[in-house]
Amino acid sequence: MPLVSITRLRVRSLCFLPAFIWYSLRSARQASRAPGNLATQILKERKRAFWTATPWTDQAAMKNFILANPHGIAMRKLLEWCDEAALVHWLQDTKDLPDWKEAQRRLQAEGRRSKVNHPSQGQIANQIPEPRAGRGTFRLK
Repeated sequence: MPLVSITRLRVRSLCFLPAFIWYSLRSARQASRAPGNLATQILKERKRAFWTATPWTDQAAMKNFILANPHGIAMRKLLEWCDEAALVHWLQDTKDLPDWKEAQRRLQAEGRRSKVNHPSQGQIANQIPEPRAGRGTFRLK
């Protein structure tokens, strides 16, 4: 059964956006090439929010990706760059990507917040707005 991973990050200031995008693109390319990755999709949303959706063959494959660089480096920087961060994982029968509404529903109901050094009110209240999918969706694999 594939393991789906959803993340949502919001960059807290425009000054962090160039570096965030640089590491995000490198990490997305890394994910799409990682053993066990079944698909890689990114949603760029309003107010500097970014979603990722990646199904994996198993948890070991996902963990190997998470710890490897450049993703590992980026994760440590997110503490300072982001004011909102959350993630959720679940097993499903198919390797298909969920739609963004399902990703948000799962993230809100079953997800967990990640630590950030400057949490927004939304992060503190665990409020995850529904994404507006559309032109900002990019699929790498």
